[in-house]
Amino acid sequence: MGIETPGLRESKKQETRQLISDHATRLFIEEGFERTTIAEIAAAARVAKKTVTNYFPRKEDLALDHHEQFTASLARAVADRADGESALAALRREFDTALEKRDPVAGFAGPEFARMIADSPTLTARLRDLHDQREEALAAVLAEATSDADPAIAPRAAAALLAAAQRLLFQRIQELTLAGHSNDSIAATVAPEAAHVFDLLAASLGDFPAAAA
Repeated sequence: MGIETPGLRESKKQETRQLISDHATRLFIEEGFERTTIAEIAAAARVAKKTVTNYFPRKEDLALDHHEQFTASLARAVADRADGESALAALRREFDTALEKRDPVAGFAGPEFARMIADSPTLTARLRDLHDQREEALAAVLAEATSDADPAIAPRAAAALLAAAQRLLFQRIQELTLAGHSNDSIAATVAPEAAHVFDLLAASLGDFPAAAA
């Protein structure tokens, strides 16, 4: 009998997690998020109900399973920016890259998934909460990089402006998705709109904070 290595155990855990998530998403799209039960998801994935809740403590996390990546995305982009690069410039570059990749974290989730969220009050509320968490994480990173000469509220004010812009662009991508536009069409529409949004922010934020943390 072979010995199961830590790497193999972790790989199996990831496979189980993905299997549960895939079945959950399929059922949510077919039946609606509110009507689908954890028991139905467990049966579809052929695992125990407790296994589902061990991997996903909240039902919403089964649908929004990239929530950790989402909430950390803005803060990570600012924390990893180049020396002398402003937060705005880093986030603008990051969004442009996400647009090119048609990244789901930016809102490219497909019409069925977008409709699933739009039709669920629970998921809509959870998404708002995740946007708020993303803003808070960004504010924390900006606070570490803010000069003592700046007002204490400066990092939170900057985070509020930057996160609001990102939220608007996310919603715009979702809006166009629900309207039946293809990803390529959405990207072509949103690219100049995003440039306009970021240009507006430049007048307010300038190079704040220019120095890398």
